[in-house]
Amino acid sequence: MALLTGKRALIVGLLSDRSIAYGIAEAMHREGADVALTYVGERFKERVTELGATVGTKLVFDMDVSKDESIEATFAALGKAWDSLDVVVHSVAFAPREALTGGFTAATSRESFRIAHDISSYSLTAVARAAQPLMQGRAGAILTLTYLGAVKSIPSYNVMGLAKASLEATVRFLAADLGPIGIRVNAISAGPIKTLAAAGIPGFRKMMHHVAAANPIRRNVTQDDVGNAAAFLCSDLAAGITGEVLYVDGGYHNVGMSFPEAAD
Repeated sequence: MALLTGKRALIVGLLSDRSIAYGIAEAMHREGADVALTYVGERFKERVTELGATVGTKLVFDMDVSKDESIEATFAALGKAWDSLDVVVHSVAFAPREALTGGFTAATSRESFRIAHDISSYSLTAVARAAQPLMQGRAGAILTLTYLGAVKSIPSYNVMGLAKASLEATVRFLAADLGPIGIRVNAISAGPIKTLAAAGIPGFRKMMHHVAAANPIRRNVTQDDVGNAAAFLCSDLAAGITGEVLYVDGGYHNVGMSFPEAAD
């Protein structure tokens, strides 16, 4: 039997087939889950509807996580199609482009700080709260996506690193709060993957080359790697795991020093 047979999963924040969220949607569909998708903005509707067809779903919703009324409307609509929900995947992050360019001190404004934390961190709590009624009485799993910049300084990642640190703290608090009612909350910290979102990070190509040369498996991870890990974390096989950050980065976060080229 597939890992997620009989489960229903909502993937929040899918942008394109070049996104981690799509890799997760593919893996969950393959493992037997019924999938629903969200996007933000009318210009993405047709694209995400077409991607929905590739993972066997017509349930596609426009949801702006910066607006409580949009989140509530989406879950109300989802509730008309499904009477229960087992999995929520939160794949949402944003900071203004100017905040991700140059040095941290100069680039970080009060407004960019607010936006990054609202969209990238607070939205997980808002989505979890809205999902709770549909997840009631289920062995539920909520999963979000973080990055090494939450715990290490990364060039130009700037305020997004702070927002991801906040997101990881949110995972721990939600896990403690929702665990007694049967909902687990975890995060995946993925290595650099060539996605549309990553294209906005200056020096991203150099980052990928460096990580592939320095990590123990000597390659960058893929959408499939992350999707498979997500399917496991949201399955009953991971029933004893909550409040955790699982690194899917080829072991890069463990490396203190590396000599990719043979040295005398």
